[in-house]
Amino acid sequence: MEIRLKQDFFESDSGQPVEVAQMPSREQLQLMLDVNPADEFLQYSVAMACASEGNNEAAAERLKNLCLSNPDHVSAWFQRGQILNRLDETDEAREVLLLGVAAAQRVGDSHAEAEMRAFIDTL
Repeated sequence: MEIRLKQDFFESDSGQPVEVAQMPSREQLQLMLDVNPADEFLQYSVAMACASEGNNEAAAERLKNLCLSNPDHVSAWFQRGQILNRLDETDEAREVLLLGVAAAQRVGDSHAEAEMRAFIDTL
Protein backbone atom coordinates (compact mmCIF):
# COMPACT_ATOMS: atom_id res chain seq x y z
CA MET A 1 0.00 0.00 0.00
CA GLU A 2 1.41 3.39 -0.97
CA ILE A 3 1.00 6.16 1.61
CA ARG A 4 1.68 9.77 0.73
CA LEU A 5 1.36 13.11 2.45
CA LYS A 6 -1.53 15.18 1.17
CA GLN A 7 -1.88 18.56 2.79
CA ASP A 8 -2.46 17.90 6.51
CA PHE A 9 -3.27 14.20 6.50
CA PHE A 10 -2.12 10.91 5.05
CA GLU A 11 -4.10 8.94 2.54
CA SER A 12 -3.62 5.57 0.97
CA ASP A 13 -3.30 5.03 -2.76
CA SER A 14 -7.05 4.30 -2.78
CA GLY A 15 -7.71 7.82 -1.45
CA GLN A 16 -8.86 6.64 1.98
CA PRO A 17 -7.52 8.49 5.05
CA VAL A 18 -4.94 6.58 7.08
CA GLU A 19 -4.85 7.11 10.82
CA VAL A 20 -1.41 8.09 12.03
CA ALA A 21 -0.86 8.11 15.79
CA GLN A 22 2.33 10.14 15.56
CA MET A 23 4.46 12.05 13.12
CA PRO A 24 6.02 9.87 10.45
CA SER A 25 9.47 8.52 11.25
CA ARG A 26 12.54 9.75 9.44
CA GLU A 27 12.51 6.51 7.47
CA GLN A 28 8.91 7.07 6.39
CA LEU A 29 9.67 10.67 5.44
CA GLN A 30 12.70 9.49 3.49
CA LEU A 31 10.57 6.99 1.57
CA MET A 32 8.16 9.77 0.63
CA LEU A 33 11.09 12.00 -0.35
CA ASP A 34 12.51 9.21 -2.52
CA VAL A 35 9.25 9.29 -4.48
CA ASN A 36 9.27 13.09 -4.79
CA PRO A 37 12.84 14.36 -4.30
CA ALA A 38 11.96 17.93 -5.27
CA ASP A 39 9.43 18.29 -2.43
CA GLU A 40 10.91 21.03 -0.24
CA PHE A 41 8.56 20.27 2.65
CA LEU A 42 9.81 16.68 2.73
CA GLN A 43 13.44 17.78 2.33
CA TYR A 44 13.05 20.08 5.33
CA SER A 45 11.14 17.44 7.31
CA VAL A 46 13.81 14.79 6.78
CA ALA A 47 16.50 17.27 7.84
CA MET A 48 14.60 18.14 11.01
CA ALA A 49 14.00 14.45 11.74
CA CYS A 50 17.76 13.87 11.46
CA ALA A 51 18.32 16.70 13.95
CA SER A 52 15.70 15.24 16.28
CA GLU A 53 17.58 11.94 16.20
CA GLY A 54 20.79 13.75 17.14
CA ASN A 55 22.35 13.45 13.68
CA ASN A 56 23.17 17.14 13.38
CA GLU A 57 25.79 16.61 10.67
CA ALA A 58 23.26 14.98 8.35
CA ALA A 59 20.67 17.62 9.21
CA ALA A 60 23.10 20.44 8.44
CA GLU A 61 24.05 18.86 5.11
CA ARG A 62 20.43 18.33 4.09
CA LEU A 63 19.58 21.92 5.03
CA LYS A 64 22.62 23.16 3.09
CA ASN A 65 21.31 21.39 -0.01
CA LEU A 66 17.85 22.87 0.53
CA CYS A 67 19.33 26.37 0.93
CA LEU A 68 21.26 25.90 -2.31
CA SER A 69 18.21 24.73 -4.23
CA ASN A 70 15.92 27.39 -2.73
CA PRO A 71 17.84 30.41 -1.41
CA ASP A 72 14.58 31.93 -0.13
CA HIS A 73 13.75 29.04 2.24
CA VAL A 74 14.10 31.15 5.38
CA SER A 75 13.42 28.35 7.86
CA ALA A 76 16.16 26.20 6.32
CA TRP A 77 18.71 29.00 6.76
CA PHE A 78 17.69 29.58 10.37
CA GLN A 79 17.66 25.92 11.35
CA ARG A 80 20.96 25.31 9.57
CA GLY A 81 22.55 28.18 11.48
CA GLN A 82 21.28 26.87 14.80
CA ILE A 83 22.48 23.34 14.04
CA LEU A 84 25.92 24.58 12.98
CA ASN A 85 26.14 26.46 16.26
CA ARG A 86 25.34 23.22 18.14
CA LEU A 87 28.16 21.61 16.18
CA ASP A 88 30.50 24.38 17.45
CA GLU A 89 30.84 25.75 13.93
CA THR A 90 30.21 29.30 15.17
CA ASP A 91 31.81 31.20 12.29
CA GLU A 92 29.95 29.17 9.67
CA ALA A 93 26.74 29.49 11.70
CA ARG A 94 27.10 33.28 11.68
CA GLU A 95 27.70 33.32 7.90
CA VAL A 96 24.68 31.10 7.30
CA LEU A 97 22.48 33.21 9.55
CA LEU A 98 23.53 36.39 7.75
CA LEU A 99 22.51 34.73 4.47
CA GLY A 100 19.25 33.78 6.19
CA VAL A 101 18.69 37.40 7.19
CA ALA A 102 19.13 38.38 3.54
CA ALA A 103 16.64 35.68 2.51
CA ALA A 104 14.14 36.91 5.09
CA GLN A 105 14.53 40.45 3.76
CA ARG A 106 13.97 39.24 0.17
CA VAL A 107 10.71 37.51 1.07
CA GLY A 108 9.55 40.17 3.55
CA ASP A 109 9.68 37.97 6.66
CA SER A 110 10.59 40.58 9.27
CA HIS A 111 9.81 38.23 12.16
CA ALA A 112 12.32 35.59 11.01
CA GLU A 113 14.82 38.34 10.25
CA ALA A 114 14.54 39.67 13.81
CA GLU A 115 14.85 36.18 15.30
CA MET A 116 17.97 35.43 13.27
CA ARG A 117 19.53 38.79 14.15
CA ALA A 118 18.85 38.11 17.84
CA PHE A 119 20.42 34.66 17.53
CA ILE A 120 23.48 36.11 15.78
CA ASP A 121 23.91 38.47 18.72
CA THR A 122 24.26 35.45 21.04
CA LEU A 123 27.12 33.91 19.04
